[in-house]
Amino acid sequence: MKIIKRNGTEVTFDREKIEVAIRKANDATEKKKELSDRQIEYIVNVIEDHCAEMNRSLSVEEIQELVETHIILQNAPETAKRYIRYRFTRNLARIANTTDNQILSLIECNNEEVKQENSNKNPTVNSVQRDYMAGEVSKDITKRILLPQEVVDAHERGLIHFHDADYFAQHMHNCDLVNLEDMLQNGTVISGTMIETPHSFSTACNISTQIIAQVASSQYGGQSISLTHLAPFVDVSRKKIRKEVEAEVATMGATPSEEKIAEIVEKRLRDEIKKGCQMIQYQVVTLMTTNGQAPFVTVFMYLGEAEDAQTKHDLAMIIEEMLNQRIVGVKNEAGVWITPAFPKLIYVLEEDNIHEDSKYYYLTKLAAKCTAKRMVPDYISEKMMLKLKVDKNGDGHCYTCMGCRSFLTPYVDENGKPKYYGRFNQGVVTINLVDIALSSGGNMEKFWQIFDERLDICYTALMCRHNRLKGTLSDAAPILWQYGALARLKKGETIDKLLYGGYSTISLGYAGLYECVKYMTGKSHTDESAKPFALEVMEYLNAATKRWKEKENIDFSLYGTPLESTTYKFSKCLQQRFGIVEGVTDKNYITNSYHVHVTEEINAFEKLAFEAQFQQLSPGGAISYVEVPNMQNNLEAVLDVMKFIYDNIMYAELNTKSDYCQECGFDGEIEIKEDKDGKLIWTCPNCGNTDENKLNVARRTCGYIGTQFWNQGRTQEIKERVLHL
Repeated sequence: MKIIKRNGTEVTFDREKIEVAIRKANDATEKKKELSDRQIEYIVNVIEDHCAEMNRSLSVEEIQELVETHIILQNAPETAKRYIRYRFTRNLARIANTTDNQILSLIECNNEEVKQENSNKNPTVNSVQRDYMAGEVSKDITKRILLPQEVVDAHERGLIHFHDADYFAQHMHNCDLVNLEDMLQNGTVISGTMIETPHSFSTACNISTQIIAQVASSQYGGQSISLTHLAPFVDVSRKKIRKEVEAEVATMGATPSEEKIAEIVEKRLRDEIKKGCQMIQYQVVTLMTTNGQAPFVTVFMYLGEAEDAQTKHDLAMIIEEMLNQRIVGVKNEAGVWITPAFPKLIYVLEEDNIHEDSKYYYLTKLAAKCTAKRMVPDYISEKMMLKLKVDKNGDGHCYTCMGCRSFLTPYVDENGKPKYYGRFNQGVVTINLVDIALSSGGNMEKFWQIFDERLDICYTALMCRHNRLKGTLSDAAPILWQYGALARLKKGETIDKLLYGGYSTISLGYAGLYECVKYMTGKSHTDESAKPFALEVMEYLNAATKRWKEKENIDFSLYGTPLESTTYKFSKCLQQRFGIVEGVTDKNYITNSYHVHVTEEINAFEKLAFEAQFQQLSPGGAISYVEVPNMQNNLEAVLDVMKFIYDNIMYAELNTKSDYCQECGFDGEIEIKEDKDGKLIWTCPNCGNTDENKLNVARRTCGYIGTQFWNQGRTQEIKERVLHL
């Protein structure tokens, strides 16, 4: 059994330390001692049993609060006072040194919480440690200086989550859609070097990877690019290659037919497309940005974006190559082909590719094969998105998200044209719905009252995010604001005009709808009698963002939060305040956004149809998933799910497994088991290997695929997932 110390390190539970602390408080009196030896032993036993039952590592603070509680329950008020006073004095001495200890522990790779904060960061790497060190300083400044105390307190207590506080000290935004078209067609500047319009497809791909790396180093969230913006350069290469072939033919004095020349040109063009796509995949996987990880980049594949038949044809060739290369995967350090985390792929299901007789159905079958083996692409339904994403003119639009799930709201520019690329999200604050329910004690009137209070805190926190960006000079990130990724502002110009009027969004996230409804109604939100309350909660959240939008002229939008490490944090806070409530706080995680609980038996089609109702009430972003077994030999079933997505839900994905043990070569599912201390560990079922450095595990936990393992709460959630197909 383990505990988490204040600096984040994990150590073995030591009951003797608890006993010594209680005895010191009990002995520090000239009067008769309040606690007998038997009572002290009883307190220690109760606390030890409680820690074992929690099925996770408790923090030192949680254990100390248990000690205080049980001393009082033993009718020893003076001893409790002395213990509390001693704890308070010790805490004052630590306050000035908290950040130092946090930094030192993460440098030595002893900080368990930081090590498992991001499943795509390797905490042993210098660049990651440097980013974490800067993050600890940023969080310290943010909590002490930059945020109102009520926001800090709410964040610390788990009432809300102020996302990415480790970057808040800087003037940085969350995520965006990179205007790759503008940068490639009109040129850009990277690290002070002028980059002109590329003269081939492969050069366009190379420049794109450099843009991706630069953008990732200037923000903290995900970014998305569209393959449509690369497609015009296929024809540029085609014409260039044709001239080369014709010159070669003339040199040889040969007179091949037009068909033969076209055949040679097409073969060389295909080779260039292959090299270009390979460049994107390998560069993204191997690039390491300034925060010590590969860029969180999404590649959008939408035939409907192409403006003419030739571009659509060329785009289809690029999509085909991207899918084929992802099916192959990338080699790990042992030389085995595995599933890479990035880039994330999104494939749009549309009339041109969804039916067996559609022109591009072959791409959809290839996408199904890729999903079955590598978990991507994920799928957007053009049909559903055109219904849900409607602009002020009444026109529907289909476009990519900014990373794993954050969607812009429809926007029409001053020329009456829809605009998505070049727009961004200012940041996220998430409300803990489970805490609202538990704080109300089940009283519905009190529930809505507390809801309003928490929403007020969220509004304050979101305005802090907005105001932190306000006044930011374009010089802070030239690649973003001056050279086309998001804008072409002048040097010294602020980004303020991009923060208002719907050009950018700012997100109110929410988590734990299932547990909230479960506590208030006694039933899952999938139950027909409980669903109306769940929908009412969603409407209430949307009403709040609408009020704020009208008040501030800022595009507040409701966002189905993809909690990663925070799912564990929220759970611990709830357990600490409310204890174990069956069906609500008896897990070391809470449910992401509106999702059906991971343990609930429901088939894939029912799940997607149910969640579609809530997805449309999350205009700022949402994604649904179905958990499936190995589907590589059942692609027809994958295609059936894809067709169902097209007709029923805007954005969804299929979760399978893609693992490998470097110790024995096992390439099936790596399992999660409990060790002797009750800790969940990843274990090869073939050889028993538990060394995470010799295991390649890929799981989707929050939209992106994670490959660097997870905290105990998220690991439990992964372990308890049921199959939907």
